[in-house]
Amino acid sequence: MTINYREKIISMWTVFLLGILFHTQLGLMPLFHGLNITESQQASSISDISGIMWLMLGFFVLPMLAIIATTFTDSRQYRTIHFGLTVFYSVMNLIHLILDLLLPQVIWYQISLMVLLFLIGLLLNFVGFQWMRLPENNWQERITVRH
Repeated sequence: MTINYREKIISMWTVFLLGILFHTQLGLMPLFHGLNITESQQASSISDISGIMWLMLGFFVLPMLAIIATTFTDSRQYRTIHFGLTVFYSVMNLIHLILDLLLPQVIWYQISLMVLLFLIGLLLNFVGFQWMRLPENNWQERITVRH
């Protein structure tokens, strides 16, 4: 069996991004049915929440850049930075999960999705750690395991 860490990492980041998008969509779906949604911050214009919008943009863009960088880069320095990024996202997801559990109205389908995203993040941590520990200049980064 051949293990290609970069392919696994790219696949997991892609699934993670799709999960984040669906998490956002689930949060907005009540609006399409004439229902109110929970507001984290009162705003009367888009400029009132521009800081949040920039943070959300960054939260989406970093995994996209990680996918691109993982496709083209195999340096030890990048692998270390990448592993740190995966740990950062796991910590942020755990904090987000805990904060959502503390809301007055817990939305369990969102919690279920967030738990799944957290588990995908932990798997991404594990594979990212394995990739980080590969020897330098392993141009193929493939390890063949014989049974």
